[in-house]
Order: sequence, then structure tokens, then C-alpha cells
Amino acid sequence: MQLIRCTQKLIKELRVEPSEKEAQPGYIGGWHANLLRIDRKKCVLFTNDLTLYSFFVPGLKRPDFERFHEVFRQNLLKYLINDGFSQTHIEKVLSEYQTIEIAKTNNRSVLGSMNDLAFQIKYRVEAFGGLENIDLIIFNSELNRIPMGAIKYMCSIKLLRSILKQMFLKNLCH
Repeated sequence: MQLIRCTQKLIKELRVEPSEKEAQPGYIGGWHANLLRIDRKKCVLFTNDLTLYSFFVPGLKRPDFERFHEVFRQNLLKYLINDGFSQTHIEKVLSEYQTIEIAKTNNRSVLGSMNDLAFQIKYRVEAFGGLENIDLIIFNSELNRIPMGAIKYMCSIKLLRSILKQMFLKNLCH
């Protein structure tokens, strides 16, 4: 079981009681999520706690929030495929998220990085003339290629690749 740690705004939108459980250790662990309003649409930014690998999901409506876990898994799969991760790595990552609980945020560093990414998202959406003019595949790919201070100015995509490669090699040796 893994956790998606949500901001108060997002928990209110999800209409759920946050879990007090602790996540199980895993390959890349838990995530944080924040509700953003852009172009008068509800959007969610998901960011991995360990790597800061992120994806932005715009235009969510009530039914999407009711199946929030599935929205997360489908988008995670889509962006891992798009970023060229191997099927083995994708299966390992997705296996961690069969069971997901919603919890309150607990990491100010991740939230700070998410605020930086939210600023980038809002700026880029405005520069492109609105959400309808954005190719989300390219947009999300570019988000993960921004050097982030919290991970020593690495790009989150490189850190995620490195961690998955190490995990894979570690499993081969055991």
C-alpha cells in the first residue's frame, strides 16, 4: 500500500477522510498531489516524494475525483511509457500502487518543489495561450527535465531512471 499525500484543498475536493496509515517501503514510494486551478479548470499536479518525477492532469471533473486512484495509475502509466521506461520498470513501479490511500501532506521540501513546478506550469500555460493549446505529453515530459534544487539540481527523470536501474540490478544479484 502506498500513499498519495494531498493538500487540504485536494482532500476537500476528494471528499475523503485522510488515512493515518504508514506507507510500505517500495521502489519509488509515495507521492504528493496538489489541486491547481488554471483557466478556470481543476487540475492536479502529482509529484513523487523521492525523485520529484511529476505529471500534470488538467480539466478534472467530479467523476474523475471519485475515481482518483485510477486517474493517478492511468496517468502514471501513460507518462512512464512516454518517457521510454522499460516494461519491466513500469510493471515494478505500477505494482506498488495496487492499493493507494489518501493522506495529508508531510514533506515541506516536496511541497516547495511542487510550488516551483506549479509556477512553471502556470507560466507555460499562459505562454501557450491556454490549456487547450498544450500537448500534454510534451508538456509533462518537459516538466521532468527541469533541474530541481531539492535533488541537487538533477532532473527528476534522470534520478528516476537511476533509482530504477539500481533496483533492477540489486534484484538481479539476489
